Amino acid sequence: MSDIATGLLPPTERSNWIRLRTLILLRWTAIAGQVVAIAVANLYFQIQLDLGLCLLVIGASVLANVIAVAIHPENRRLSEKEAMLTLLFDVVQLSALLFLTGGLNNPFALMLLTPVTISATALGRMSTLFIAHTAFALITMMTFYYVPLVDASGEIQQLPHLFLFGFWAALVIGISFLGLYADRITSEMNKMSDALLATQMALAREQKLTDLGGVVAAAAHELGTPLATIKLISSELMDEVDDKPGLREDIETLREQADRCRDILQSMGRAGKDDLHMHTAPLKAVIDEAAEPHLDRGKEIIFSFEPIHGGSPRMPVIYRRPEVIHGLRNLIQNAVDFAESRVWVMGQWTQGEISVRIMDDGPGYPPHLLGRIGDPFVRLRKSPEQQKKRPEYEGMGLGLFIAKTMLERSGATLSFANGRDPMLTSERSDQRGAVVEVEWPASKIGVSAEAQLAALGENTLIEA
Repeated sequence: MSDIATGLLPPTERSNWIRLRTLILLRWTAIAGQVVAIAVANLYFQIQLDLGLCLLVIGASVLANVIAVAIHPENRRLSEKEAMLTLLFDVVQLSALLFLTGGLNNPFALMLLTPVTISATALGRMSTLFIAHTAFALITMMTFYYVPLVDASGEIQQLPHLFLFGFWAALVIGISFLGLYADRITSEMNKMSDALLATQMALAREQKLTDLGGVVAAAAHELGTPLATIKLISSELMDEVDDKPGLREDIETLREQADRCRDILQSMGRAGKDDLHMHTAPLKAVIDEAAEPHLDRGKEIIFSFEPIHGGSPRMPVIYRRPEVIHGLRNLIQNAVDFAESRVWVMGQWTQGEISVRIMDDGPGYPPHLLGRIGDPFVRLRKSPEQQKKRPEYEGMGLGLFIAKTMLERSGATLSFANGRDPMLTSERSDQRGAVVEVEWPASKIGVSAEAQLAALGENTLIEA
């Protein structure tokens, strides 16, 4: 599926989610805070500041906001470069104001963390690294070069060298830690959001295919009457045009086409008949439907079904839910993709549980990723031999995530394991690859006897 079809966006396009209005509002807040801080320092603490230069620096932010509002609409979405330049301007403007107000002796130097954190949550890593390194350079410069803070008595207010160095180190570490932390958390959230969106779209597609059957059945039913009318009228017309061979042939052609439409609609109606019985099926039928697209891919798929632990000898009937079929299909596809020659699909049931186990004779899951199976976008490192064997396979783990999410939504629990320890190459068995087990409580997916009777309908005695 393409990125447009799945809704997955590359990281470089995520900056297009940022509205210019949002950054402008944040900048107005920063401007108000800067004005209040300078006013309090000058009027209350009697700090001798160069108010003209300070107001000039603040005025630059005001002018930038006014120009942005005048040129661009409020709903403007910023590109990666535009958002990076906007945040870079804020870093430089705040650094210039700090330079005029004591450098790192000003406790508001901590505010330099804000633009870097915003960049880490919204922009790509290259843009964040550029902004962070710019902040590092400006912080280091302000450690040595700045306009000192002088109070009303003429005394210079500054930190001891040890505390000044500690503040510099804290800022550098804070920018690095918060930037990495915000980037990691945001990346995880975006991946999960993308994967859930892909899951929803896959489920919606399966649901639409299921609903299409009902639409086809309804169309076949509604069009049956007009076609019967056409056929009846054409039969009557043929009796009246015996003396006109050309017209008779046209009417015969009309009848043949009406019969053809009838046959097509009948076949469509049979395929798309949507009744309660079609919503349920034996466990074997549902698994066969899920595995059908992968039966002719050069791998042998072996099916087995059996009751265990006192389960009924009669195979359970389950609901034919789109999420169950699509989830099992993804798991079987993954097994077929990595199997050497065989895949085993085992359906088992007890009085209270229904389970499906899927195994293959492939290499199994990488041991270091076994705990993360089912997470989205887990890329697997492939050897050159594997790359040549399957050059088209990206291995992002999205298929397993979709399958896991859909099946868990139906009430299932999934477990992933290896049939053997991949490190013990001397251990050989047929079912030695990856193992996936899906278990449902029978009450979640199984159809009760009463529900089966309701689907089939009650037999009634018709008296003569």
